[in-house]
Amino acid sequence: MRFVIAALLLIFALLGAGFAALNAGPVHYDFLITEADLPKGVTLLAVLVLGWLLGGLGAWLGRGLRRRGAARRGQGGHDPA
Repeated sequence: MRFVIAALLLIFALLGAGFAALNAGPVHYDFLITEADLPKGVTLLAVLVLGWLLGGLGAWLGRGLRRRGAARRGQGGHDPA
């Protein structure tokens, strides 16, 4: 199983590197406070990582709030899902 995960990770890393190489041109971003010229591939990678982190944080916080609510109701904080 570890080999399959490592192989998939390597495949997606190579695809990402290929995408970044083919889309190396800069894109101009205006963030209202500042402006930046960033490569497309780096920007896409940064947005994907940021979305992954924010999604994980949201899931973690949501699960904690659900457990806290269950503990208040006297269910001991066990989550059947």
